[in-house]
Amino acid sequence: MEQLVSMGFSSDLAGEALTATGGDSIQKATDWILSHRPPHQTTTATSQPKLDRFLRPNSKTLTPVGDSNKRPKLSPPPSTHRHRHRHRQHQPLSERMRPRTLDDVVGQDHLLSPSSLLRSAVESNRLPSIIFWGPPGTGKTSIAKSLINSCKDPSQYRFVSLSAVTSGVKDVRDAVESAKKLNLEGKKRTVLFMDEVHRFNKSQQDSFLPVIEDGSILFIGATTENPSFHLITPLLSRCRVLTLNPLKPNHVETLLKRAADDDSGRGLSSNVEVDDSVIEFLANNCDGDARVALNALEISATMATARAGSGEGDVVGVAAVVALDDAKEALQSKHLAYDKAGDQHYNLISALHKSMRGGDANAAIYWLARMLEGGEEPLYIARRLIRFASEDVGLADPSALTQAVACYQASHFLGMPECNVILAQCAAYLALAPKSIAVYRAIETARKVVKDSVGHNEGVPLHLRNAPTKLMKELGYGKEYIYPPDDPSSAAAQTYLPSSLLHYKFLDWPEGASGDGQEQE
Repeated sequence: MEQLVSMGFSSDLAGEALTATGGDSIQKATDWILSHRPPHQTTTATSQPKLDRFLRPNSKTLTPVGDSNKRPKLSPPPSTHRHRHRHRQHQPLSERMRPRTLDDVVGQDHLLSPSSLLRSAVESNRLPSIIFWGPPGTGKTSIAKSLINSCKDPSQYRFVSLSAVTSGVKDVRDAVESAKKLNLEGKKRTVLFMDEVHRFNKSQQDSFLPVIEDGSILFIGATTENPSFHLITPLLSRCRVLTLNPLKPNHVETLLKRAADDDSGRGLSSNVEVDDSVIEFLANNCDGDARVALNALEISATMATARAGSGEGDVVGVAAVVALDDAKEALQSKHLAYDKAGDQHYNLISALHKSMRGGDANAAIYWLARMLEGGEEPLYIARRLIRFASEDVGLADPSALTQAVACYQASHFLGMPECNVILAQCAAYLALAPKSIAVYRAIETARKVVKDSVGHNEGVPLHLRNAPTKLMKELGYGKEYIYPPDDPSSAAAQTYLPSSLLHYKFLDWPEGASGDGQEQE
């Protein structure tokens, strides 16, 4: 009895428990008290630490079943549902508010319209293999999970979720083996969802091919990277690639308001009030990423709750009010979507190149800033500017190449952040310079001629060949060659192309033009 009393139970309750359980086990007596004591008999706050020394919250308890001589069976503690609720509360707000059906999904109307592929698949209860491609936080995982719940008969499907970040081929094989067993038993079809599928290498992606082909699984992949570059062609041929777009601010606002007003226990606490300016700020500064916005809202609410608990709140009847300053602090700075090795890398350098080609110096400087703030290597940008100086400016302003090379050298000397103004100056110069692609077209045409063997690999004409030895001179190398500085008039009639290509003109440029100031349309 002394042990039970030291655990915080009253002596009367301890005696009753020992009598009811036979008095041979403190564990049995403790279990009896926890399952039979009246609601008004609770342990005090000071006694709880003593109780925690003897009982672990996550341990399984022993409950006698049937004959007392038999070994007791393990049964879960009576507070299992409370643990589930507690686990859900520890999840990020973005996970708790994840849509459960397609009707709950906000945005991506081009994929979820009544006549769309996904709606048709759900209504007919025949899901295809799909790859979702889009930026983070746009609904790839949410739509994949919602598909099963939205089917006419969800019981026909088993959803298995894996991530290429933490899983390997063995995990895929285990999922496939269990899927095949269910197929043979005629029970359920397995939907295998692979998040971040682009992280699998080519041989790992090969493991999906036979099981998608024979219908052992329905495959749904999610990737933030361009499937054309990161997924193998055979996998793409077996799946439909569906593209998701960044969410618009009004879509993000809907999600944030849903989380703030939710009363099911999934959203923010009911004693937290969110100002409309907070919703608007987060929706406009998350770059269409709902996960960023929702998690920032949760951090803002935590900060507001902490402030209210310290007595700084000034609203009667409301425990905490999330203010705009909380949202700004939670978000810190505007989220920049940029990946130096991914799709955004190529999209932004393309935008910079096209802006300079179009003569828009303002746009060129903007895209340059986007790349630099995203962490792009400045020397990579400088190399692209050198290429642009010849490809797009060319002979219209030959000094542009000198400017671009100087830009590279100066950027190499200084590094970031000081070289940003040097890159901006060069980008502006190239954007405002006259343009000519005559040299670019000339080299491309010549390359095509060489590749197509239009010249039939004809040898260099004898008069253009070098003749450093007596034998070569006897063979006619360099014979009849006219040295232009000695005889300019006669040299003008001299030919320099193989005889079969004399009618070809590769460089379209005015005769005698020096290049400066000549603009090519």
